Amino acid sequence: MKKEIKDFIDKNMGKGLIQMVISKSRIKDGPSKVKIRPILLKDKFIYQATETVGPKVLHTNYERQELIEYIGELMEERFMQLQWEGQYEDGLVLVSKKGHLTTKVKRHACKKEQAALEHNRRKKYLLAEGTAVPFLVDLGVMTPQGKIVSTKYDKFRQINRFLEFIEDILPRLDRGRELTILDFGCGKSYLTFAMYYYLRQLRHFDVRIIGLDLKEDVIQHCNELAQSYGYEKLKFYTGDIASYEGVRQVDMVVTLHACDTATDYALAKAVYWGAKVILSVPCCQHELNGQIRNEMLSPVLSYGILKERMAALITDGLRAQLLEGVGYETQILEFVDMEHTPKNLLIRGVYTGKKKNLEKTRRCIEKLHLNPTLARLLEEQEVDDQ
Repeated sequence: MKKEIKDFIDKNMGKGLIQMVISKSRIKDGPSKVKIRPILLKDKFIYQATETVGPKVLHTNYERQELIEYIGELMEERFMQLQWEGQYEDGLVLVSKKGHLTTKVKRHACKKEQAALEHNRRKKYLLAEGTAVPFLVDLGVMTPQGKIVSTKYDKFRQINRFLEFIEDILPRLDRGRELTILDFGCGKSYLTFAMYYYLRQLRHFDVRIIGLDLKEDVIQHCNELAQSYGYEKLKFYTGDIASYEGVRQVDMVVTLHACDTATDYALAKAVYWGAKVILSVPCCQHELNGQIRNEMLSPVLSYGILKERMAALITDGLRAQLLEGVGYETQILEFVDMEHTPKNLLIRGVYTGKKKNLEKTRRCIEKLHLNPTLARLLEEQEVDDQ
């Protein structure tokens, strides 16, 4: 049986493999499940096996033939099921209690159709496949030859989707001078590097990008990467946007996953700086969840999870409205995220100077017994300006 399994895996595993899952252990001790995926390590494709042993997760890397031998032993001695997902086909291996082997393969679209789909998909991307981008190679999204790693297409699509939000507002940015962009909560800065590369090297905007984060080790690493790529106008600093005083004017403010009211401080600071564009993906909207009260909605708000979700949506809706009250044209868009929840909302604001009457918004706030931080911060700014 082991040879039959190894021959079957050897024949099929190279066809655009995304991942394998080996499960249904026949033995109590040892791993209960094994996941296998191809990864790029030091410019070489290998296979990483992740064994789940009780509360522990163990990682081991294998060459192709080593992996085939490893899978053969697992299926012969321990497990009853192997499933794999591929770009072109999915597969299933079942081993009965009596050792009987069943194999199935379900093919996707034929290779010609798949190639056409890949061609059409590539045409839409702002960072095109085929041209190696240094930070994407270091991320493991691209090979040094510019090919997208099959298991990283989601991340590749997410980066491009973010750049599409920027592409839409390029006509609002001034090409005649240096533009300053501030990215608060930049973290590992995947999207910060993408912004710099796209705006400066592909669209030839004179941009200076500043990344802010509270983690000193992350900031140090990002500065080292920027220097190694020759990105002279991309700098990272340790700090909080609410207290940052390194600039007097900012053309674009980006804030991704600033937790709870940190988003409000970032939005208020963007307004204070006169930012032409705001891109914000809020996170952990807790503030209004503790405030919201309404007699008519009380039956629904009695369910904690519904109250939490409603409060989060109301939080972002009010943020967008409050920005419109100070002269921004706002949209709330769906943003596919690679690190947190599968889908997030992005608030995009473009300054027009046309201030919206917020009477209905204020009534909404009053009826729900809310006191949003952003409303207070913007009111304080207005008082200071008078």
